[in-house]
Amino acid sequence: MVITTAGDADQRTPLFSLDQKGIFEKEIDQAVLDGRVDFAVHSMKDIPVIDENGRLLIASVPARSSAADVLVSKGDTLLKDLRKGSKVGTSSLLRVSQLRRARPDLNPEPIRGNVETRIQKVDKGEFDAVVLAEAGLARLGITGRISEPLPIEDFMPAPGQGAIAVVARRDNLKVVDMLKSIEHSPTRAEIEAERELVRILEGGCKVPVGALARAQGDQIRIAACIFSIDGSEKLRSERSGHVQEGVLLAREMGEELIEKGAKKIVQGWRTVYV
Repeated sequence: MVITTAGDADQRTPLFSLDQKGIFEKEIDQAVLDGRVDFAVHSMKDIPVIDENGRLLIASVPARSSAADVLVSKGDTLLKDLRKGSKVGTSSLLRVSQLRRARPDLNPEPIRGNVETRIQKVDKGEFDAVVLAEAGLARLGITGRISEPLPIEDFMPAPGQGAIAVVARRDNLKVVDMLKSIEHSPTRAEIEAERELVRILEGGCKVPVGALARAQGDQIRIAACIFSIDGSEKLRSERSGHVQEGVLLAREMGEELIEKGAKKIVQGWRTVYV
């Protein structure tokens, strides 16, 4: 069965201009609800934080892949060596902000299509470079195309990046129980903390919120940031504590960022991309 989503059907409109949530999973999730399929596998960062459909749940979160961003460029040119005015493809406002902060002389431009299509656009000269999630290239077995891994300190990933969500019907107990066998509890703790930050900040694809949690043993460390439109302003917060307190820590961080002025930044973005 092949299911075409709204995000697949519209390959021209920049993602941040699409006034709807769940563009990459809504139709697939409907197939789960209808019983046409037993479960769905999504990129975690595509799953809306506020789910109005209580009949579905994230039944399993497998072990996370790399959360980092990478650069794929013509001639494997490093970010610092790209010529002034180089066209860098990304449809993520978070990446746009961080690119503008790192290299204000570059031209971030919206780009659509799957990972391989975006790389082809670099090969054809339509773009000088693209910023992509390392996990996507790893899953396709094409990490050899990576020109440069981008440092987390300068390119904070989107919440949930590198993680997978396996979604099932809440009342399909047999399937939910089966999916628990591939659950990775440290990754679950990380994404729940990151998603709580987004919920508190009311962020989404139209608001550049970066977040990364790392769970190890009984401890979790969370970092988050939010950027102004031009990348010049960056609000950051960090917390560490017991892994079971990850969501609480994230909530405190969100409230701290709001006190620092996050709402003003969020409003600034929403007046530009409505």
